[in-house]
Amino acid sequence: MKTRQWIESVLSLPSFGWLVLFFAVPTVLVFALSFKSAEYGGTLGTGWTLEAWRHLANPAYPPIIWRTVWLSLACTALCLLFGVPVAYWIARLDPRWRHRVLLLVILPFWTNFLIRIFAWRTLLHPDGHLKNLLVHFGWAEPNTQLLYNNGAILLVLFYTYLPFAILPIYAAAEKFDFTLLDAARDLGATKWEAFRKVFLPGVRIGMLTAVLIVFIPALGSYAIPAVVGGPSSEMIGSKIVQRATLDRNIPHAAALGAFLTLVIFIPLGIAAFLRWRDRRVTRRSHGLTPGVTP
Repeated sequence: MKTRQWIESVLSLPSFGWLVLFFAVPTVLVFALSFKSAEYGGTLGTGWTLEAWRHLANPAYPPIIWRTVWLSLACTALCLLFGVPVAYWIARLDPRWRHRVLLLVILPFWTNFLIRIFAWRTLLHPDGHLKNLLVHFGWAEPNTQLLYNNGAILLVLFYTYLPFAILPIYAAAEKFDFTLLDAARDLGATKWEAFRKVFLPGVRIGMLTAVLIVFIPALGSYAIPAVVGGPSSEMIGSKIVQRATLDRNIPHAAALGAFLTLVIFIPLGIAAFLRWRDRRVTRRSHGLTPGVTP
């Protein structure tokens, strides 16, 4: 058993080193830079200070932080709402059609990310065909603004990250034993009850992965609000780019990035706790004592 653990540790070293070098070290550097002072021309001052963190108490930041959080949560909820039934449907398809539908899901990735955002900007333009079509059918007023608002940001975020939600849920659904749904219905459950009480718990790991993959990038998004959101719909990512490039205030940008990192660690901590709890329950169900290897 010790030999097996030693081999597993050796095989894990490259991945562990990768995480330390490209995740842990940059994160520590960002936190360290947030405690430096900014000098003229974008240079860093000597000594340590809390000035950048104090600046986060500026009254202009709470609305930006709130907008970032609720848009990210709304995008995550919408991606789950649409991603779960789509993944369920794909997993139940005939294998000949399943791969073709999956190809359609990943097809947007063949186009550059910025090109897709600018395509939405053109589509939502006040003089665009979509606006004229909505006005023609009476679904919008001539002065209705489809662009440069929170709704446009949420729409493009949803479009961008929906495939990232579908794929991990589908990966879990593909391994799901769908005969369990038939068994639940034989025992008196309705289709919805079988779906809610049997299928959803069976793919919860895929759903949790989808939440993390969607929520974390959405929090740091800056290209989407910059292109379709306008100056009144800034998110934290937009402010980080502004402070780091236009203002050349590296400590302030680092403080914003550090704050965003702390916000991201919340769902990661919840995910780690849920996985630890599942392992503990699994070990107990098999009559194993936590921490003791048979």
